[in-house]
Amino acid sequence: MKKFIVEEAFWSLFPDARIGVVVCHNIDNTVRDTGRYEDMLRAAEKEALRFLTEEEFTRNPAVAVWREAFRLFRTKKGARASIEALLKRVRNGNRIGTINPLVDIYNSVSLRYGLPCGGEDIDTFSGDLLLTRAKGNEPFVPLGEEENSLPYEGEVVYKDDAGAVCRCWNWRESMRTMLTEKTRNAFLCIELVDLSRLDDLQAALSELALLVSQNLGGEVRTHVLDRNHREIIIKD
Repeated sequence: MKKFIVEEAFWSLFPDARIGVVVCHNIDNTVRDTGRYEDMLRAAEKEALRFLTEEEFTRNPAVAVWREAFRLFRTKKGARASIEALLKRVRNGNRIGTINPLVDIYNSVSLRYGLPCGGEDIDTFSGDLLLTRAKGNEPFVPLGEEENSLPYEGEVVYKDDAGAVCRCWNWRESMRTMLTEKTRNAFLCIELVDLSRLDDLQAALSELALLVSQNLGGEVRTHVLDRNHREIIIKD
């Protein structure tokens, strides 16, 4: 049995946060129709423009709320929330490229709702997945790199028994646990720190689950974790 557990070390920093999760089992993530996902991303890029109404990029609420959140723990220099990186590309007129169906789907939902989304392959986890604060000795090889890059002590991370899975909360994912075409069981998450957008979180979570089910088959379950509901089973 594998669980996803959000530890007290996280809640002490973000007591009102919500972590939406879609657990996917027996999906088919092979690439067959890239055009479908390109269209999905192009449409999402257009919708994301509604989050970019302020001339000064960091004054847009979807960006500002995460800048403030990242000030509460030590981060790697230049680390930004994943939604900021996506919105910056949209503002600069740079298209979001296709990667594989799961990643394309969660990137499109992230853009449509202005919330950070991410995903990992459950079958690569060593033990339970935790959202917590790093001890500073967790091995971590970032996606697209080869060298170990340890998180800082106290940094917000997703981690398992083998090391960090995602650094600086939702900034950079691990090569070890990334989603690939071979992924059959996936952990997808949507993160919220702005309680005025609880309805958006629920809508984004429902859309993410629906898109996975419609396009990749399998079985999907949705969950929302908060300080009073801190863990779920992600694989029996």
